[in-house]
Amino acid sequence: MAGILDEFRLDGKVCWVTGASYGLGLAYAKAFHEAGAKKIVFNDINQDLVDRGLAAYKEAGIDAYGVVCDVTNEDQVNALVKDVEEKFGGVDILVNNAGIIKRIPMVEMTKAQWDQVISVDLTGPFVCSKAVLPGMIKKGYGKIINACSMMSELGRETVSAYAAAKGGLKMLTRNICSEYGQYNIQCNAIGPGYIATPQTAPLREKQPDGSMHPFDRFIRSKTPAQRWGTTKDLQGLAVFLASPASDFINGQVVYIDGGILAYIGQDPSQLDESKFKDVTGVEDVKVNDD
Repeated sequence: MAGILDEFRLDGKVCWVTGASYGLGLAYAKAFHEAGAKKIVFNDINQDLVDRGLAAYKEAGIDAYGVVCDVTNEDQVNALVKDVEEKFGGVDILVNNAGIIKRIPMVEMTKAQWDQVISVDLTGPFVCSKAVLPGMIKKGYGKIINACSMMSELGRETVSAYAAAKGGLKMLTRNICSEYGQYNIQCNAIGPGYIATPQTAPLREKQPDGSMHPFDRFIRSKTPAQRWGTTKDLQGLAVFLASPASDFINGQVVYIDGGILAYIGQDPSQLDESKFKDVTGVEDVKVNDD
C-alpha cells in the first residue's frame, strides 16, 4: 500500500530545468533525480555551459540530457520540446530557472538593457511554458515551477527591470494556473531569499577588526531566522511542487526567505552575534548577472 512519502516521488517523470548547467538549476535537478525522475533535461545559452553542466551531472551520477537553447528564441525552444517528446515522451515537469539581472539605476539603464532582462526573466518563461503546455494538456498532467524572487513583492534600488520581470512572473504563474488548472496542470513559483553562495561569501566575511560585514548584519537584521539560506533549503520545496503531493496547490508563490517578507526588521546594532549560525556546505550557485 502506498504511503504518504510515495506522493513525493517523481518516478517516471521527465524534468526540464532551464539554465541548469550549474547553480540553483543544478541543485533542483539533483533533487529531482534523487526523487526518482526518469530523465533530467537542461539547456543553457552556449555549448561551453552545457558541457560544464554535463560534467557536473556526470560527477553526480546523473545521465542528463543537455541542449544549447536560448529560452527567448521560440524556434529553439519548440525544437527542444519536440526533441524531448521524441526521445523521452515529453516534458512532465518544467522549471523556468534561467534568468539574469542588471544592477543599474533606472535613469542610467538603456531600453536595450531593460528589454534583455524582461526578455530572459519574463518572456523566456512564457515561451517555454507555452511550448510544453500542449503536451501536458494531452497527458492530463503537468507541473510548471517558476523562479520568482523577493523582488516579486519588493522594490530595491538598481533592479527596476528585474523587479518588473519578477512581478510579472508572479502574475504569469497565476494566469497559467487560471487557464490550465482544468487539465490537471499546476503552475507555482519559488521565491528565494538571500542564499549563501561562493559569490556572496565576501559579504559574509568578518572585517579586519573582527566585526561583521555591514551587509551581512543588514540581512540578518531583516531575517527572523538570522541566517542566510542554502540550496538545501530550496530543494525540498522544488520536489514538493514537482510531485503529486502538490496536486491541489496552484498559482502560488512560496517564499523561502527565512521570514524576511513577514518581518519589518530590527536595529542591526542590537543583533546578538552569539546566536548566529554559520552556513556551511555552500554549493556553487549561479549568479544571475552579466
